[in-house]
Amino acid sequence: MELRAMVTNLPAEARAKWVKYLEARTTEEKIRALEEFLSSVPKHKGTENLVAWVRRKLSELRDELEESKRKRGGGPSFFIEKHGVAQVVLLGYTLSGKSSIFNALTNAKSKVTGMPFTTMYPVPGMMLFEDVQIQLVDSPPFVPEATSGKVSWGAKLIGLARNADALVIVLDSSADPVGQYRALLKDLESAGIVLRKPRGRVQIERSKAYSGIRLARMGKILDGTEDDVRKLLESYRVYNALVKIYGEVSIDDVEKALFEAVVYKPSVVLLNKVDLVSYDEVEKHVRELSTLTPHVQIIPVSAITKQGVDLVPGSVFNVLELIRVYTKEPNSREPSKDPLVIPKGSTVEDAIKHIREDFLKHFKYARIWGPSAKYPGEKVGLDHVLSDGDIIEIRTHIRGI
Repeated sequence: MELRAMVTNLPAEARAKWVKYLEARTTEEKIRALEEFLSSVPKHKGTENLVAWVRRKLSELRDELEESKRKRGGGPSFFIEKHGVAQVVLLGYTLSGKSSIFNALTNAKSKVTGMPFTTMYPVPGMMLFEDVQIQLVDSPPFVPEATSGKVSWGAKLIGLARNADALVIVLDSSADPVGQYRALLKDLESAGIVLRKPRGRVQIERSKAYSGIRLARMGKILDGTEDDVRKLLESYRVYNALVKIYGEVSIDDVEKALFEAVVYKPSVVLLNKVDLVSYDEVEKHVRELSTLTPHVQIIPVSAITKQGVDLVPGSVFNVLELIRVYTKEPNSREPSKDPLVIPKGSTVEDAIKHIREDFLKHFKYARIWGPSAKYPGEKVGLDHVLSDGDIIEIRTHIRGI
């Protein structure tokens, strides 16, 4: 959802009430604060998108409160605790074959009947990519205008997608897959979830641990200065925060980040049921789908014949932008069998923080075998960037390590 020209003219009372929402800890407190904020927002064309977003957020929070009560009562829940290296949610319209794909990729079993709306609660399973486990979640069917309140699970489904690390979109190639994708993209974007990779993003970490407004620039501000960012945040009574800027952003993007309105989700699209259509039709669908989200991989698959299914785990792992690093004890010939899974671009220092942060105090050097090493056993420092498949041996000033 684009919050265009939305909030720069909010009165001081509304900004203060927004801060109250940001500082709320419980779901009940967040609901009360957001209701107060909404009542203080002037209602005119310039705030239409903001008001719509707040109402959707209130709906999500009320559903979240209902979910927590249901969970305490022992009933079925929409909340799925994360396991494995990442949580990936399957999204698709009813009868798209989503549950059949889920069953083909995991050791779990989601009910498949051929009848619409069979899956009514999320079902978790584990998808294996070589030596790592990725949690895959089969979800209830996506519906048009999922956030409109027309179906009881619409907002909960959006919440499930928003909480995921990545999405796998399942389309029925025999039932206008391009139309399905357009509608799904529109509904996701109206709920603040985008699959088109943004040119830049802003992350704001509010904490009293920061003295003032600090900026970490891994990109640039197109239409302002660091001082403009500080003034903007201070107008919302945000005085202590770390602002991380990635890529190219505007001052408006910084303001949107305060409202947590838009999140980017890496994704893979599965064009299912290709066994029911011709090769030419599949090629045509792939071309058309690729124009809607050029960077998103489209994989033709069939849950029945298993065509293309084996490509899915690797593609999902790639879009998650993770790497596997294997640790090796000094003087040991073999590395660990269980990899350390960390974000792409991580350094030796980042890896050590995941292994044992105390080692940083006594770090001497590391040896690397694998894709990032110039030669086997290369001696490197903390700033060395690791690659998928690397083996790392850490040397410290502590005797024996």
